[in-house]
Amino acid sequence: MKFFVDTADVAAIAELNDLGMVDGVTTNPSIIAKSGRDILEVTKEICDLVDGPVSAEVVSLKADDMIAEGRKLAKIADNITVKVPLTWDGLKACKVLSSEGTMVNVTLCFSANQALLAAKAGATFISPFIGRLDDINLDGLELIEDIRTIYDNYGFETQILAASIRNANHMSECAKIGADVATAPPAVIKAMANHVLTDNGLAAFMKDIEKANIKIV
Repeated sequence: MKFFVDTADVAAIAELNDLGMVDGVTTNPSIIAKSGRDILEVTKEICDLVDGPVSAEVVSLKADDMIAEGRKLAKIADNITVKVPLTWDGLKACKVLSSEGTMVNVTLCFSANQALLAAKAGATFISPFIGRLDDINLDGLELIEDIRTIYDNYGFETQILAASIRNANHMSECAKIGADVATAPPAVIKAMANHVLTDNGLAAFMKDIEKANIKIV
């Protein structure tokens, strides 16, 4: 499963990238607004930092406007993925942009039917939102399973990009289901390394090492 980092924090991306934990980056206007930086400037910096796809989101709602914005965003770098919302206009924009050879990430997906439409429209990625479904007492992971089944049934090449991931458990469950990509904040990716038994075992080792005065260097 590929790891995309859901942030516009360049320093955080660089840290994970150095460890080989970054296969791509997802951003949106809200995330970039928190950085206080120009959207085009920070997007270009991220594209220069990572080799994989970098999702940059349009800000309009009409298809023609999304297409114009998508074309401008695509000029930033070869690894730009234009992110459009899963609306009828978004699907129209997806069809045009993908036909032009631009990678497209269709976002804000909350149903299997929506995911099927996105695949038919030529989406490179579909972004089902796990956490937001969980927030309204629906099973976000079940949606990932449904999309996986549908895509496998018909050989769709659209990649499932699990989004709105809130915890490390979401990451492992998405991997078991077979999501192609999971995008998560840096803190969630780092939390995957944590386990209480690892901490307890390391504490016991350190006591023994200190007691025996063991040194290697």
